[in-house]
Amino acid sequence: MQRSISVALALVAVGVAFAALGQNANVPPGASSGVPVTQVASPPPSCQDEQGLTYLCGLVVPEDILSVGSTGLLLASGHRAPGHLYLIDPKARTQTELIHGAAFTQQQDARVFPDCPGPLNLQAFDVHGLSMAETSPKRFSIYSTSHGEREAIEIYDLDLRGTAPALTWKGCVLLQQDSYFNSVARLADGGFVTTRMRDANYKRVQGSPVGITGRLFEWHPGGRLLPLAGTEMSLPNGIDVSKDERYVFVAAMGTHEIVRFDRRATPMGKSAVSLPISPDNVHWAADGKLLTAGPNYVAPAVCSGAGCASGWSVLEVDPRTLAFSRLGGADQTAAMQGVSSAMRVGDDIWVSSNDDRVARFSLKRR
Repeated sequence: MQRSISVALALVAVGVAFAALGQNANVPPGASSGVPVTQVASPPPSCQDEQGLTYLCGLVVPEDILSVGSTGLLLASGHRAPGHLYLIDPKARTQTELIHGAAFTQQQDARVFPDCPGPLNLQAFDVHGLSMAETSPKRFSIYSTSHGEREAIEIYDLDLRGTAPALTWKGCVLLQQDSYFNSVARLADGGFVTTRMRDANYKRVQGSPVGITGRLFEWHPGGRLLPLAGTEMSLPNGIDVSKDERYVFVAAMGTHEIVRFDRRATPMGKSAVSLPISPDNVHWAADGKLLTAGPNYVAPAVCSGAGCASGWSVLEVDPRTLAFSRLGGADQTAAMQGVSSAMRVGDDIWVSSNDDRVARFSLKRR
C-alpha cells in the first residue's frame, strides 16, 4: 500500500511540474497510461505504435543519436559490446549497421593519433556518446566515447559519397583507465571536450545525495588530455559546444541541470538551470536550440524503489537564457523507457534509449 501511495504522489508531482511548462506533449489527452539492412515493416506486438510514438526496433542499446548533416539521415550508437553504429533512414524506417560488415575498415592515422595502441578489438568495445562534423561534402568525422578493453575516444570517418555508406576507424585517444567517461564534443581543430562522469567502480546509493563525481577534460592534437578547472559536477553526462566554441553545455544528471560554461572567462564562467528530468545527452537542433531527454525526475522523498516509474520527456533549451519547454514524451506505461537523447528532423523528434529501439513523435498539433 505504501508503494502504491508513493507512485501516485510521484506521478502527481511530475504532472504538476510539466503542467507549468504548458507545452504540447505528444501523448494525447485521455491516452492510457554488404551490410545488412533491417526493414521494420511488420513490427512485433512489443514494437507497435503507442502514445503518439512510432518505434524502430531491433537495435542494441541505441544510447545516443545525431543528425547526419543535411542528408536527412540519423546516426545512433550501440552501447553494448560488441559495439554498433546505426545509420537510420527516417523516411524509409530502415537501419544500416556500419561496423560489423564488409564496408567497415580500420586504418589508423598514426600522425594524428600516435599514442593510440592499435585497432579496435571488435568484440570488446562499445559505442556510447557521439559527436560529428562534416569535413567535406558527404564525409563526416565521428568521435565516440567507448568502454571495454580500453577507455577511449574512438574516431571514425563516414563516407556517404558512394552507393553504400563506408565507415573507417582512424584512431583513438586514451582516457583515464580507472574512469567512466560518458560523452564527447568534437572541436574544430580535431580536439574534443569530454565528460568524465565518475570513477569506474562508482556505485550510486539510491536515495542518497550524489555529490561531485566528475568533471570535464579537454584534448587537442599533439597535446595531452587535461582537466578543466572549475568544471566539477554531479554525474556529468551529455556535452556539446557552441559554434564559436565559447560555451560548453553539459547535462549534470546528478543535480538535474543543464550547466553552461564560458571558456573565454577566467576563471571559467558557469550558469545552470534546474530541469524536471534527469537529463542524459544534450545536442544542438538545426534551429539553434538545445535538445535534451531523460526520465521525469521524482525526488526520493516522494518516490523510491524499483516500482516507482514516472515516464520521460524531451526538453528544448534556449542556449542564451537557459529557459526550457517540453516538446513531448510518454508516461510510465510506454514500452520504451530509459530514454537518453533526442534529435529533430523537420517536424519530428527522434528519441534514443538504453533499450532495443528508437522512437519518433511529431511536433504537429493533431
